[in-house]
Amino acid sequence: MSNNVKKIIACIDGSKLAKAVSDTAIWASKRLTNGIVFLHAIDKKQQHGADDLTGSIGLGARSDLLNKMIELDAERGKIAIQLGNEMLGNAVDRANTAGLTDIEQIQRHGDFIEALVGLESDARLMIVGRSGNGHQGDFKALGSHIETLIRQVHTPIVIAPQDFAEPTNFMLAYDGRETADKAVQRIIEGGLLKGMTCHLVTIKNSEKAQQQKFEVTKVRLEKEGFNVIATYLEGDISVALMDYKLQHDIELVVMGAFAHSKVRSFFLGSNTMRMIENCRVPLIVLR
Repeated sequence: MSNNVKKIIACIDGSKLAKAVSDTAIWASKRLTNGIVFLHAIDKKQQHGADDLTGSIGLGARSDLLNKMIELDAERGKIAIQLGNEMLGNAVDRANTAGLTDIEQIQRHGDFIEALVGLESDARLMIVGRSGNGHQGDFKALGSHIETLIRQVHTPIVIAPQDFAEPTNFMLAYDGRETADKAVQRIIEGGLLKGMTCHLVTIKNSEKAQQQKFEVTKVRLEKEGFNVIATYLEGDISVALMDYKLQHDIELVVMGAFAHSKVRSFFLGSNTMRMIENCRVPLIVLR
């Protein structure tokens, strides 16, 4: 990535979500006018090849078999690169067909989280699938360590569902804390959600200032051009949010990630992860 212009980094693998990740990136690129970098990481973990056996085979013993395994390892590596290039090429073609021209493709060896962290300084937005390769039939699975990614990067992350449809509204869970106010500011400044209907929701609590902060936030978003529907909810946080999402046909969810203190991190973190596991629409996580 040769210039200082921020890019949308979309992580492509062999899962059924590759198409949804590509379509989410195309949608974001059109709304933000930022280019796309399609990333594919070749992860060598769980690959049991010749390297695993060199210490357990005696000198000279079965050396012909060991050599064959080395050749197979090399062939596997070549095939992985070819498959990755094909997946990247399909994503680029899809973006070209959508009318986009500022597109790059990158292939890395190693864990995809390490690859994304390495590209973060060039990223405006990161897009990953909710379940990755290896969780083909389980769309509740978090896939390739999304929680680890959320904790390691500070760039907004869009978690793509199995099927992507362009959203016209979004739900923002607001709790009145400083991190929530920062999330609101990022939504206003980011531009990705501009012009959409905002379902601003909060869970009732005993804080006296909660209602005032909630009303101030509603007015703030309205002044920035958002059509805001503000609602107080009661009950368990994740259950109340999911019920509201279903009842109001929410098409995209925005959530803050993990708080700083250990106690808040436990509760907010668990609610964030529960939403990711159960959400069937695009979900944006803000740090």
